[in-house]
Amino acid sequence: MQAAQVLLTSTILLAIAAAGGIVMAGIRFISDRSPPPLVAMLHGLLAAAAVTLLLYAAATVGLPGNALVALVLFVVAATGGVILNLNYHWKNVPLPKWLVVVHAVAAVLGLVLLAAAAWSTRSP
Repeated sequence: MQAAQVLLTSTILLAIAAAGGIVMAGIRFISDRSPPPLVAMLHGLLAAAAVTLLLYAAATVGLPGNALVALVLFVVAATGGVILNLNYHWKNVPLPKWLVVVHAVAAVLGLVLLAAAAWSTRSP
């Protein structure tokens, strides 16, 4: 396994998850209701797969500093996502908008750092 491959794969998975996150945030902020459970589950599954891949790579082949900071941000975002899911979504309680924003900001910052790390490790 090569770090560049892991970074690219994780970046793609998280970009797809981010698209789902944008859809869910739009549903929450525009229609003032919670997003569909299927979209939330797919979003979480893709993000968790990417974070797991990054954790494995960090423990085995090593990752650049930007990617490690991104990993920490993704763990923070994942914690927020778990709270959103278990404390609100599963109970059919409206998601708190402030927590949605904190979750999104941590994830977007992580994605930017991860994309920068992936870009800097790509082969010519």
